Amino acid sequence: MKIRIIGGCGSGKTFIAKQLSKQYGIPHFQTDILVWNRTNNKKYPEEIRDRMLNEILERDSWILEGVHHKWGQKSFTEANFIFIINPTIYIQNWRVIKRFIKTRFNLEDRNYTQDLKNLKAMIAWNRKYKRIDIKRILELTTEHKNKRYIVKDNKEILKILD
Repeated sequence: MKIRIIGGCGSGKTFIAKQLSKQYGIPHFQTDILVWNRTNNKKYPEEIRDRMLNEILERDSWILEGVHHKWGQKSFTEANFIFIINPTIYIQNWRVIKRFIKTRFNLEDRNYTQDLKNLKAMIAWNRKYKRIDIKRILELTTEHKNKRYIVKDNKEILKILD
């Protein structure tokens, strides 16, 4: 099984990817790890990013989640299921704020240290995502309509896969 999950910040991508990974015994990957070298917090060169993506896509099964869509269209082609998680912007922003607070108090693991500037940027990204990016994602995945599902929450994904 190959699953591609896409959505804005705080849409629930990582949460459902981890749950599905555990449920089906399939490794899951975040597109963030393909973009950002967390040891120095700089972007990987595109060649390295693309090589890492291809290594994931060559596996027999995978769950790939992330907001990134301008590159890696091959992940849409290779996936058996494409889930676009599209909750309300209020839910997304609430989750982003809640995650910020939890990670600041070490109540939740984090990939990087977030500050108020990052928090504001994520909320701004969510506005852009709702205005512009969701339309681009729908266009990019049009040819895959037969395996694309637009959902409001993770429970819908679980129902579709059952």
